[in-house]
Amino acid sequence: MTVLVEPDLRAGQPLRAVRPWTIAVAAGLVATLLCAAFSWVPSLWGDEAATLLSAKRPLGSLFGMLLHVDAVHGVYYLFMHGWIRLAGESAFALRLPSALAVGAAAAAVTLLAGRRGGARAAVVAGVVATVLPRLTYAGEEARSYAFTAAAAAWLTLLLVWLVDGGGRRLAPGARRLAWLLYAVGTAVAAYLFLYSVTLLVAHAAILLFARASRDALRRWAVAAGAALLSVIPLAVVAYLERGQIAYLSGAPEEASTWYFFLWFGMPWVAVAAWPLIGLALWPAWRAWRLRTSGAALPLPAGPRTVSTRLVGAAWLFLPTGAMLLVNLAFPMYTGRYSTFAAPAAALLVAEGILVLGRMLGRDARRTVAITAAATIAFAALCAPVYALQRGPYAKNDSDWAEVSAAMAANAGPGDAVVFDESAKPSQRPRLAMRTYPDGFRGLQDVTLHVPYARNTWWADRAYSVDQAAKRGRFDGVERVWLIEVDVEGVEDTWGLGELESLGFAETGRRIETHRSAIIELTR
Repeated sequence: MTVLVEPDLRAGQPLRAVRPWTIAVAAGLVATLLCAAFSWVPSLWGDEAATLLSAKRPLGSLFGMLLHVDAVHGVYYLFMHGWIRLAGESAFALRLPSALAVGAAAAAVTLLAGRRGGARAAVVAGVVATVLPRLTYAGEEARSYAFTAAAAAWLTLLLVWLVDGGGRRLAPGARRLAWLLYAVGTAVAAYLFLYSVTLLVAHAAILLFARASRDALRRWAVAAGAALLSVIPLAVVAYLERGQIAYLSGAPEEASTWYFFLWFGMPWVAVAAWPLIGLALWPAWRAWRLRTSGAALPLPAGPRTVSTRLVGAAWLFLPTGAMLLVNLAFPMYTGRYSTFAAPAAALLVAEGILVLGRMLGRDARRTVAITAAATIAFAALCAPVYALQRGPYAKNDSDWAEVSAAMAANAGPGDAVVFDESAKPSQRPRLAMRTYPDGFRGLQDVTLHVPYARNTWWADRAYSVDQAAKRGRFDGVERVWLIEVDVEGVEDTWGLGELESLGFAETGRRIETHRSAIIELTR
């Protein structure tokens, strides 16, 4: 009878002399640079506009807004409030913190992989985490999702370290401090994005399957309970603001979306990634089948080693599964909410590559060659997704940078601009003026009602053309630029009839951008 044990690959490895932190720092730097590269190219989009406008508000206005909308992003907005005062408001500056966060997540993944697999496993995991499409996307987006990935990765690393030997070597005071750090980190992750609290489901499973000591279970329960208690105020406010995500109930996503969109971006990456994940979990499944059939010795009593496979599987499947179950009764989920599980996907894909190398390699040199080739091949599959993510319209087809440039080239001082208000809030072209203001300098925003900084909503409130006309907003205006949104090829004419009734007529000059039409009208 045999017992399948997860091998320790550190022995005899060419990289055995490399310190784990060296690999972690290298992976973190490469991931940060890769995410930051060309991050200024795609136009900012609706969610990022919400970040920018919220961060630009005075603090009093921001707190007032959070009591009505976006409370789940409040801590991130507070951070960005300070960040933009140091780094500015360009697309690159707004997205740079997310690139740094993905770098931190990649570093933690290497340390998790290297615990039992050694330097080779750490390097493979670092490469996969650096190129994984969900992480490279989050790393160029001015939202909190990259931060949740970093927080989840480091909290998982801390938990594994506490229950798998490291915590037992600490003095009692230091151990209490480490668990306090875990509790505070869990609460901060939840305040960065509320759904991150589902990571506790994965951590509970890791502790139970690893047969953690009673002391570790008790300490974890106290830390998790304290974190959950601290999150109650946010959960209450989020529930009161649930109407903000009501649109999710009317937009069910196709099953294929769950297959490839969550972490892999495109089908061709998923086609390679899921079999590798299956390969990573296959030895554990086979060992379980042997034990249940009596063909293998039962596991000894007491704590087990916390394996990379256990960590990755619990982290990847359980939090997302919990959210999907809740989603059946109360629609509250979309794919990007699982970004904090993306490091687990990287961990399991890397483990699958290592298993493949061991299966096909007849000796150490061949094993290393196959492992390296498979790692490079996976990175090559991810490269086209990375290129697509850095296109000018990669973010929800947004073309606001192009609209701003067109206005700068054609409009003159004193001209008026009217924005299509019929599109959904995240696509309204008024946000082009807020995210790329240079092209609109000197123009009259004649339909503005209440600026965003004085609103309890995150964006401006605007008048219709008729309402603005009744308030004399068009008095003295000789030329108007009407910016319409062209969604799915359907031409929009919002406001055009009202402008014509005021005596404005199209000049025949029409500027087409990727998703917008800019129409010139004069009296």
